[in-house]
Order: sequence, then structure tokens, then C-alpha cells
Amino acid sequence: MKTNRLATRLVLVTACFLMVCCAPKKINQEEQQIEKLLAQMTIDDKIGQTALRGTSSRVKGALSEEFKQAVRDGQVGSVLNVMNVEYVKELQGIAVEESRLGIPLIFARDVIHGFKTIFPIPIGLAASWDEQTAYDCARVSALEASSQGIRWTFAPMLDIARDSRWGRVAESPGEDPYLASILAKAYIRGFQGDSLSDPRSMAACAKHFLAYGAAIGGRDYNSAVIHNAEMQNIYLPPFKAAIDAGAATIMSSFNDVNGVPATGNKFILRDILRDQLGFNGFVVSDWNSVTEMIPHGFAANEKEAGKLSAMAGLDMEMTSAAYQNHLKQLIETGEVSMDVLDDMVRNILRVKIQLGLFKAPYIPDNHPGQMYAEESMKAAYDAAVNSFVLLKNDNNLLPLKAEQKILLTGPLADAPHDQLGTWTFDGDKARTVTVKDAFEQNASTQFINGLEYSRDNSKKQFQATVAKAKKSDVIVFVGGEEAILSGEAHSRADIRLPGVQEELLYELSQTGKPIVLVIMAGRPINISAVLPFVDAVMMAWHPGTLGGPALYDVLTGSREPGGRLPITWPKSAGQLPIYYNQKNTGRPADKESFVHMDDIPVGAWQSSLGNKSHYLDAGFLPAFPFGYGLTYTSFDYSNLLLSDTTMNDAGNIKMNVTLTNTGSRKGTEIVQLYLQDQTASLTRPVKELKDYQKVTLLANESRVIEFNIKASQLTFYNNDNKKVLEPGVFNVFVGGNSLHVLSDSFCFE
Repeated sequence: MKTNRLATRLVLVTACFLMVCCAPKKINQEEQQIEKLLAQMTIDDKIGQTALRGTSSRVKGALSEEFKQAVRDGQVGSVLNVMNVEYVKELQGIAVEESRLGIPLIFARDVIHGFKTIFPIPIGLAASWDEQTAYDCARVSALEASSQGIRWTFAPMLDIARDSRWGRVAESPGEDPYLASILAKAYIRGFQGDSLSDPRSMAACAKHFLAYGAAIGGRDYNSAVIHNAEMQNIYLPPFKAAIDAGAATIMSSFNDVNGVPATGNKFILRDILRDQLGFNGFVVSDWNSVTEMIPHGFAANEKEAGKLSAMAGLDMEMTSAAYQNHLKQLIETGEVSMDVLDDMVRNILRVKIQLGLFKAPYIPDNHPGQMYAEESMKAAYDAAVNSFVLLKNDNNLLPLKAEQKILLTGPLADAPHDQLGTWTFDGDKARTVTVKDAFEQNASTQFINGLEYSRDNSKKQFQATVAKAKKSDVIVFVGGEEAILSGEAHSRADIRLPGVQEELLYELSQTGKPIVLVIMAGRPINISAVLPFVDAVMMAWHPGTLGGPALYDVLTGSREPGGRLPITWPKSAGQLPIYYNQKNTGRPADKESFVHMDDIPVGAWQSSLGNKSHYLDAGFLPAFPFGYGLTYTSFDYSNLLLSDTTMNDAGNIKMNVTLTNTGSRKGTEIVQLYLQDQTASLTRPVKELKDYQKVTLLANESRVIEFNIKASQLTFYNNDNKKVLEPGVFNVFVGGNSLHVLSDSFCFE
């Protein structure tokens, strides 16, 4: 009996084995290749893959023999800032043909808003509120850079920015998580194309993880103190969107978050990034951010910094050498397990395989990437037009009239380098078409720069500039800040126009001639002092290679300014941080209760004077709200209608509003939908952008615009890190910006 049972079991086991072996299998060849490579690698080989080496963007010297040997010995996994195609080919040849395992290198570069063809800075791209514009920038960047062997870019930057003092506002998608998420997906698709293995694609790197834009006081590299719900609701959504779109890599941020530097922050890099968001690419540090945990006071020395980063889930170290110098010993002593290192290497190899570098490590001879291609330049021009935000236009001064005599002046009217903006390592100012270049086609334009550069304090040209102004019909003053005044490590405490620009504008205003102020800058600028005596204001950001022609066409009316503010514009730095999706407070500010300090009687009784949450001197409103931007026509909103007064968790509500072009010319409006949860277990913002539509109407045309409000748009993360949908009353707002809206409400049951 026992023998029969044994025989039966053997038959069953054999049958099961045959079923398993003969059943069709989906074999993941990518993971098989990774494991095969991993089995051949020594610990030194593995550590070598975690090393991102190279030079500063400013160094252009020849390759050293020492560096070539390091590649040959497998001590380098990726390389940044090698900008000589022959060097790229040489190093890749050494890695593939002369190293023991032949693992290819990834060549990286900061290709942020263009490689050669430069688009508007990212905050300008965000002002377009247009995913196609963001996609076009990333696609052109990838085409041009990959032709030079660059297959990895440190972009897009997805840090929510609420403080205009911070220099990296210029690189940001603005202050709103929804808009930033839309742009994030477009950037990833543009950089990475339809397939990472396409030699015309680059691996994107969503940065900086996490909450870098929340740095205290807008001071770069500073601490971020945010609670978990704010992290989940405000700072994480753009990164989730990027990961869902397939972002290949993530960069950790310089800052500490609630006391723990992001580069060594297990909660951020493992619990949130890997476990919650499901990221399976690799994480790279920012420049030296591993060893910067020592001055942070989080790591005692380089060895501990390496240990903390490895245990937190950081896969690749940029420029510093904590892994190279100490990881082997940390593994030998058991302080870091080999499994940790193996996972780091798996993540890196996976991206290299996805990039197709094992099959095709070299730049193909027939690569289609062409610098300054006609279609690329057109995309850059269109992006600039779409980025311009018209902030003021008294008496319809703009567009300029054909018969007007124009004085073009200002320190940025003919500034080919500064027009390109921050993070343009490879842009060529010789290819920039400036505002002056574009206006030269207009015979009625005369030019004098007035100031040599934005910080110029000399008034030596004032008299000559004013004299020319008196002979003109209208003054176009192109001012702002040089590119070097924004970007990384370029925060400003005073965000007014630098130098003596305000004084020159005042002198020009005394001529009685109307003034168009064009601002080129990497951030919103405090123009409160000059706003009363200029007639029109156009925010041009730093608009890139073809910013000049784009600006000329918009100012003269053949194109319409397409931008809306992606960030709240403050009256002064004293209002910062300022953002539209603020909390109500127990004493929400309103115009009825506001008392300006100049209106307080001398010797007044010490009391609150009925005041609420605002500044005595600046009030509670910004200079210009989020979503704001004028056009050359006007729009009216009416007949806001909801399809129902209640919604259940399986349903939705349709919202209709009638939009009418009440002006005399065709125009485009960005219709914005905001929601507010009136009462919740966690105080909620006064408004949150949930959707928007671009609508083009002819003069006097009306159209009913429909939005579908879904239950998923009502959810939020609470203090327990749980995504919840709570019953209650929700306010609906629709309009042309975050302040000027129609409203209604419905209940969620």
C-alpha cells in the first residue's frame, strides 16, 4: 500500500513538473540579462556602476588617462558633462570593448529647456498651460542632445514653487500640483519618446525628490518643514504623474525634509518613492549631496554618508565618492548587505538595457538630430508666444499701431545671452534673435539701451534716452533681470527690478509718452513701484532663442499673448511665500475688514481694529493672481449650471458655463475649474485647480463649456497618510483666473 502511494505521488509530481515546464512562459529577458550580468560582477564592478563621474559644466579640457583607465577598470557607471562627441565615442569604446564586462556608459547633461535650440525657461513653459508646448521642448531637446551621445537629462524639475525669492523658480512648473502634473507627463513623453531604446530618446530624470521648493525663505539648499498631508497633496502629485508616465530616473534633492536630508531619507526614497509610487528606475543624488549630509549634521563623515544613502535607497552617486571609498568595507563588515548593493545595480542596469545601450552603445551614423532645424525653431517661437503673459494693458495700448514711432530701450532689449535664461550650457548666443533684432524690421523704431545691463547703476544714458523718448509715440522698455540672477544658488531677498531701472522708467514716464514694460526674468518681479506709471506690462520670462521675433509679433498684434500665470505674483517680497491654494484660517481676510496702516488714526486704541489675516501695508491680495493673463480681446462668463446638487462616490456632476468673446477680435481663453471642500477632517485650501480648457472664440461668439467633475477629484490625503473621500459640501469655481470666478456648490453624500 505504501509503495502504491509513493508511486502515485511520483506520477503526480512528474505530471505537475511537465505541466509547468511545457506551459507557455512569459520570460522577462531584461531581468534575465540583469541577473546574468550581476552573477559575473565583482563587488568592485558593482560599486563602479553606482559612480556618476565627470566634470563641472565649465570644464572643457581633454580626457585624462587616469579617467580613461577608471572606465577601463569598470570604476565608472555613467558620465556627465563630456561635451565633445569624439570623447563620448572614445569613452564608450573603452567601456564596451576594453572593460572586462563591456557594460556601456550613460552620458548625461543638464538639458533643461533646450540643447542648442533654446525654448523659454520652464516657468515660462508652465505659463503656456499647454502640454503640447512642454512636449515639443522636450522632444527637440532629446533630438538635438542625443545626436551628440547625450542619453540622459537631469530634467524635468517638478518642484512646486511658492516663493519667488527662490532662484530655481525659473526651472519650476509653478505653484500648482495639477498643472505641474499635466506638464510632468508631457515632459517625460517628450524626452523619452515612444521607446527609450530609440537612439533619439533620452532618459528623463524627475527632480528634486522631495520638497526642494519648500526651502525656508526661498534660500536655496535650505530646510523644508512640511507635514505629511502637505507632502502628499502638494509636493508629490507631479512626481507621481512623471512616474506613471514612465520616468526612468529620479534625482534626490539637496534639502533636508523635516530634519532628514532627502539623499539619506529612507521614508522618502523607499517608503514613498518605491513602495507607494511604485518607481522601478534608479535614483541618483544631486551634485555632491551625499557628502553634503556631513555639513547638514546628519552624517559624521564620508563613510557614514555612504552608508546612510545606500540604506535609504540611493542607487547612484553624482560626483562625490562615498560609495567608491567606503561601500566595499561597509559590506564586508555587514553594515550594508550585498543585497542592498545588488538592488542598486539592478536598477541601474535595467535603465541601461531599456536605453538599448547594450545592443547599440554608439551614436548611429544616420542619427536625424539636427541643430536649429526649421521645425525646431518654429516650435521654440511658438513656445515663446504661448509663454508671454499680458499683465496690464490700459487704454488698449497693445497691440502697437503700425503708424506709431517707437522707442525701444532697456537693458534686455539687446541681450542675446540673457534672453536664453538660466541652465543653457549649450545654447549659442550668436543664434539668439533679440528684441532689437526683431524691431529693426520696423522703420519707425529707434533704439538706445539706456542701461548696459540689468544691474547697471549708471545714469549716464538717461538724458539721451529721455530725449529720444520725447520724439517717439510710445516707449517699449525691455527690463528685468539677467539670467545669472536666477537659477540654482541665485536666490534674491529683494525681487524688485535691479540697478536703476525703476529710476529710468520714472524719468521716461515724465515725458508723457505711454510705456510698455516688457519683463525678462526668471521669477515674478516686484513692480509695485513702477506699475502706476507704465501703461502696459508683458511678462516674457527668459524666452529663448527666438524670443525677439515672438515678442515683436505679439506686441504688434499678429500673434496674441498666450500665457497665464503659473505662480502667484506678489506685490512685494514681504508677502512671500504666497500662493492661491492657501488655507482659509479662522479669520479669513476680505476687503470689508481690511484697514491699511495709513488709515489707522494716530494714537488709536490698541486692538485688532477688526483686522483679519493680512498685512497692514500690503493687504491680502497679490499683485496678480494665479491663472491671470489678459488677451487682446475680452471674455465674459455667465450661466454657470450644475447637472445635479448631489454626487455619490460612483458618479459625477457636469458643470456648464457660457463663455462669450465680448471683444472685437478672435482670442483664446483658458477656462479654469477650481473646487473647494468646505468642511473636512483636515483644513482644505480655499481653491484647488482641478481642470482647465483652452477655448478659441471669434469676436462676439459664445460657447457652452462643459466640465465633468468626478468623485476622484474630491479626494485628499489626511494626517494619517490615507487618501480619503469625505461627505460634505463642495464649492465650484470657474473663471479666467483663481480670483475672478463664478461659483456654485453641490453635496457629496
